Amino acid sequence: NPDQVHIFFSAHGVPQSYVDEAGDPYQKEIEDCTRLIMKTLNRPNEYTLAYQSRVGPVEWLKPYTEDALQELGEKKVKDLLVVPISFVSEHIETLQEIDIEYREIAEEAGIKNFQRVPALNTHPIFIDSLASLVTESLKGPPCNFSEVIHPKENMKMYPQERWEWGMTTAAEVWNGRLAMLGFFALLLELISGHGPLHFVGLL
Repeated sequence: NPDQVHIFFSAHGVPQSYVDEAGDPYQKEIEDCTRLIMKTLNRPNEYTLAYQSRVGPVEWLKPYTEDALQELGEKKVKDLLVVPISFVSEHIETLQEIDIEYREIAEEAGIKNFQRVPALNTHPIFIDSLASLVTESLKGPPCNFSEVIHPKENMKMYPQERWEWGMTTAAEVWNGRLAMLGFFALLLELISGHGPLHFVGLL
């Protein structure tokens, strides 16, 4: 029964701090887009929006796709149609991550029928729409940054670099910087013949 197929929107995730601290409108836009798609379809199917492709130790937008698939399996969902909502072309995150990795997770969770909507790629309607947007923008007046997006006060463009204790992205960044400083200090000492290592007799 097509009306019983669960529609699963899987969008590319971003760190939660991008939304909370940098004011990135991505999450709201994805949620609005998902809602408008379902409204346009005008179908009774239940649907889920989740976020994939998380990397690193920091928290990303939730729910994570793998967790959402397992929860749907626990709810006895058997038929699933995946919509790669934030991917406009086929690539590793659709062909490998969704079609292979997430399919395995879904099947292990008890979902029997796992299908995916193709990415837009070079579909004529998609290409014509992009061309129309470009044409309309070229005809219109130039826009300032403040007219396109309204960032919060004291906006942090790179919130992932804020300091946090533990094995975090910030720690990796600072460890790398300290390692580079140490390397240059050692190189300078080897060239000059003077420095703390020479002072203690190690060089």
